[in-house]
Amino acid sequence: MRALTYHGAHSVKVDNVPDPVIENDDDILLRVTATAICGSDLHLYRGKIPKTEHGDIFGHEFMGIVEEAGSGVTAVQPGDRVVIPFVIACGSCFFCQLDQFAACETTNTGRGAILNKKSIPPGAALFGFSHLYGGIPGGQAEYVRVPKANTGPFKVPGTLSDEKVLFLSDILPTAFQAVNNAAVGSGSSLAIYGAGPVGLLSAACARMLGVEQIFMVDHHPYRLAYAQKTYGVIPINFDEDDDPADTIIQQTKGMRGVDGVIDAVGFEAKGSTTETVLATLKLEGSSGKALRQCIAAVRRGGVVSVPGVYSGFIHGFLFGDAFDKGLTFKMGQTHVQRYLPELLEHIETGRLAPDVIISHRLALEQAAEGYRIFDKKEEECRKVILTPGGGQIPLPESDGTLVLNT
Repeated sequence: MRALTYHGAHSVKVDNVPDPVIENDDDILLRVTATAICGSDLHLYRGKIPKTEHGDIFGHEFMGIVEEAGSGVTAVQPGDRVVIPFVIACGSCFFCQLDQFAACETTNTGRGAILNKKSIPPGAALFGFSHLYGGIPGGQAEYVRVPKANTGPFKVPGTLSDEKVLFLSDILPTAFQAVNNAAVGSGSSLAIYGAGPVGLLSAACARMLGVEQIFMVDHHPYRLAYAQKTYGVIPINFDEDDDPADTIIQQTKGMRGVDGVIDAVGFEAKGSTTETVLATLKLEGSSGKALRQCIAAVRRGGVVSVPGVYSGFIHGFLFGDAFDKGLTFKMGQTHVQRYLPELLEHIETGRLAPDVIISHRLALEQAAEGYRIFDKKEEECRKVILTPGGGQIPLPESDGTLVLNT
């Protein structure tokens, strides 16, 4: 089959690779009809995630048709159209029983061994996200083996296009969890650092939940302009304002700061020259600039919600300030399976339209170019989706026709 594979930092290409096969009785084989390039994939692409190996297949946002099911699979059957959560969870361990699927104890057995620390709890395996997270081949491919198929695959109705439901695999539940973790709702205020796909969908979810005032901080003018037009955010350009937190505070009620803040940037936030050198030398994992801004922008007693990926240590984490302000931090990988029924209902009723953020539609064979465009923020790129095998992709609703990629 054809699949997008890793060949070193900033080097990916679509190769011929062996077809996946059923390995366990609760596996399914999925024919991929749509997949996407996630902002988290760029961490892999840039060579920033440990244990990413030559030939690894990327991709953790994908959906398709069940082609074959193992003998122990009861939740789905061949022919079913499903979205696949990026978190691989068993459904029966201590954490899965608490609906904390991203903390599944059984699917990622390698993390502690890789880090030479047996005491490190593994957390769930993830599709296409390095051997640190299980080394499970991802979905930027024509076919995928999906383990734990009685817990993961989520059936979606044929009345909705792939584009409408594809982001149920990751970025929509990630955004929804981030907003819920921020403990904001009707009449409240929120700041979102990062206007990438998760930041944009966080704004969409916040608006749906009645958040009154949303600030968005980024350093790409086209992304800020889109967020302002689409979600009515108050845009702040990090390149033009060296202290967005102060600007945010000045515009909140009582100049107290926002009720909640979301760090949708993560560990690759641009920091000082010293921080950049430390990160390059692997002496420091993250600049921490976005997180420091979040701590400053939120009011006393507020919540800092972190869906952005972090790796290793953080430079200049202001724990004293966080303590003094009585802040709550909520973070981590998304418990995707928990949110899917509710989010599908929001899509079906039109309360959420996650597909509007798509800017680029490419065939799988064009995946390397998609990574380059997304990484360089060229062509006002917001979100790239890919279709294997010449699948059909609906154009934006203003057109309504279909195109066939060959």
